[in-house]
Formats: sequence, structure tokens, C-alpha cells
Amino acid sequence: MSMLDRWVEAACAELGVDPGAVDSRLVLDLARDVAHGVDRPAAPLTAYLLGVAAGQGQPVGPAADRISQLAARWEPRAER
Repeated sequence: MSMLDRWVEAACAELGVDPGAVDSRLVLDLARDVAHGVDRPAAPLTAYLLGVAAGQGQPVGPAADRISQLAARWEPRAER
């Protein structure tokens, strides 16, 4: 078992979340897409937003797909 797997298992136990409900690869892929397509700090915030969406009943897979697609077409505006 990897350190990541152990962490997810421990965090799930702490939060009372079924580890079987966690798709680590999906979340990591989403974070990668956002970090590369938008901005690195956007990755953890987006993962949180995905969790909020899931908590509100949105299916995780399709929600992550929509956000990855948004990140792929994201055109950052110049910082002022």
C-alpha cells in the first residue's frame, strides 16, 4: 500500500467517508488538468468544489469531466 493509499484510508476514517467512494485517480487527474490549464493554486480549490458538488448530489465523474474540459479551454486573462 502506497503512502497516498494509506493517507486516503486514514483521512476517510477520520471523516467517516467510505474509502470505496473515493476515486483518487479521478481527483488527481482533475487537479493536474486544472494546475496545468489554469493555475496551480486552483487545483486544491477545484478539488474542494468537486466535493461540494458531490455533496449536493452531482455525479462525481461527469462533474470532473466538465471541469477538466473547462480547464482545457481556459484562457487566462493578463494579471493587472
